[in-house]
Amino acid sequence: MATKPNGTTTKNPTTPTPTSNPTPKNQTYNPKSQTYNPNRIPYRPNYRHKRRGRGCNFRRCFCRCCCWTILMIIIILILVAIASTIFYFLYRPQLPSFSISSLKISHFNLTTSPDDTTRLATKFNVTLSTKNKNKKVVYIYDPIALKAESTNQIELANGDFPRFTSAPNNVTIIHSTLSIVSQVLDVDSISSLKLDMKRKSGMPMRILLDTKVVVKMDKLKTNKVGIRVTCDGINGPIPKGKNPSVASITTAKCKVDLRIKILRWTF
Repeated sequence: MATKPNGTTTKNPTTPTPTSNPTPKNQTYNPKSQTYNPNRIPYRPNYRHKRRGRGCNFRRCFCRCCCWTILMIIIILILVAIASTIFYFLYRPQLPSFSISSLKISHFNLTTSPDDTTRLATKFNVTLSTKNKNKKVVYIYDPIALKAESTNQIELANGDFPRFTSAPNNVTIIHSTLSIVSQVLDVDSISSLKLDMKRKSGMPMRILLDTKVVVKMDKLKTNKVGIRVTCDGINGPIPKGKNPSVASITTAKCKVDLRIKILRWTF
């Protein structure tokens, strides 16, 4: 600082003015970095690659599981088919056959009471035969429920037959008495029965048998399987007096159906 003769002081132009925040020697100042750019896109981390990787891994695992599952199902089906083929050639299983031998109607009466209620009373004597055609298969039958009904599914009589065992190459005779003491009929059933009773060839009817069977092969034994036997083509004339009438069974045929029950449905 210099002193003038008049006593005033002046600043030295060569002396730098101190600043409050001096810039460090090693730091460079870039004015463009502080400029605001409205078109600048802010930085966001990209996770798309990772997400795609996880999705691809899940799809690969799912596809592998599906392929292995389908392959296992195919293998099981092939093994079952092979076992069934071996079983068939060893035992040659066949369904039992049924036939009706005779049917006699001892009593068939429709009565109407004073209150206009019509009741049915019947008595049937039926004889059937069943044959086991197998050489190594034994059928063990539960008690059989028998029923006679018209072609319009009106029950005419019912009965039963005790359990029995059907040995290989054996014929078993089934004889049972079917009856109804006093069954109330509705108007439609009455008119249908009266029309059938007037037929010259006799009343068309059929015999139904329902039971369950256990199949035994050497030391193997299955669970109980339901079967239904339906004998169609029977024509029974109405008896007159005390003598029973003999039904015509020349065209009668019996059909055996398996009845498999799954939950509440029977096939």
